Amino acid sequence: MKKLDLYTSIVGKDVIEELHQLAGLLKGRKVVHVNSTRKGGGVAEILRRLVPLMCELGIKTKWKVITGDDDFFKCTKSMHNALQGNPIDIPESLLRIYEKTNAQNAEVLRKELEEADIVFIHDPQPAPLIKFCPDRRGKWIWRCHIDISRPQRHIWKYLRNFVVDYDASIFSIVNFAQRLPHPLYIIPPSIDPLSEKNKDLDAKEVYSVYDGLGIDMGNPIILQVSRFDRFKDPVGVIQSYRLVKNFTPSAQLVLAGGPATDDPEGKVVLEEVKTAAGDNPNIHILLLPPESDRTINALQRGADIVLQKSIKEGFGLTVTETMWKGKPVIGGNTGGIRLQVINHHTGFLVNTPEGAALRARYLLHHPEKIKEMGYKAKEFVRANFLITRHLRDHLTLMISILYGVKERIEL
Repeated sequence: MKKLDLYTSIVGKDVIEELHQLAGLLKGRKVVHVNSTRKGGGVAEILRRLVPLMCELGIKTKWKVITGDDDFFKCTKSMHNALQGNPIDIPESLLRIYEKTNAQNAEVLRKELEEADIVFIHDPQPAPLIKFCPDRRGKWIWRCHIDISRPQRHIWKYLRNFVVDYDASIFSIVNFAQRLPHPLYIIPPSIDPLSEKNKDLDAKEVYSVYDGLGIDMGNPIILQVSRFDRFKDPVGVIQSYRLVKNFTPSAQLVLAGGPATDDPEGKVVLEEVKTAAGDNPNIHILLLPPESDRTINALQRGADIVLQKSIKEGFGLTVTETMWKGKPVIGGNTGGIRLQVINHHTGFLVNTPEGAALRARYLLHHPEKIKEMGYKAKEFVRANFLITRHLRDHLTLMISILYGVKERIEL
């Protein structure tokens, strides 16, 4: 059985048939996705699932990853933070390294990129590649996964000089989109319900994971899974936990995250988190390796309360993952979290550590509400944020880009 057919029991036969129908117009086309890391972060997770499914549909799809030194990723991390609104000045010397690194990567990738029918360039890191591929024959699409609704203007102006050359751009939600001289598309990210991180696990395995980590499932567990990034506000989560503990002394906190090769700030933030936690034995800080999908799955399924208390968030796939497991999420009132957490229905939106603590306390004292909201959360993800919908959106976009001048398309 082909992998795509395995989704039939989750999304229905009609959805799968529609994907095959759309892909019929794209068979044999060459597509290349480019990003800056193969491990760590939501973009890599999406591409790991999306690319094989596109290949299965007969589209010749490749995934390429650019390389760079520490200065390059220092520059792109600063750029990421500035685009999300932080007041950061990036030295001219780092911007020159940014452009030089892209030029070097273009030397390696140029033939495949210029021969492709469609190229998807993900986020700011590889955006300048288009300047170094003058003989491209296909359509180039810039896919922005981050919140650039209120960027530092001079940094956006600099990046925009590269982005304007693209044939189209994709944003996760409407509020993130910037004015550009080409078509803009809105495509929210997704999760794969059949992946190790999201597939069903039995209770015995969930218990075994917690027991192996030395965490007592007999006491309430508050969990946040995310990279150790200031925008994810792990220190604010610790503040919330301390407030919850005033009313539920037995509560435990688990902060689980892993490194990403394109995030040089992770180690610094991890040390800040450890300092904030102090020597509290009920705060468990887990630095997980990239191959920890099944562990994360078990952590999300076994937790009583799940937070994603981000200050800024492109989308927040950990929110989607948790909701798919039938759990409401207490999430920061920002970015793509707002698209997923329908306040008082699939979870709660909060703005402060105090607000997060209040909602956590409420849910701990109303377990029936967790079950009710969790059911709504899972069905909301099924309808909107699974990989099959994401794949359909990509197929539709590619058809639009390639056949846009035709008044009628025969499927």
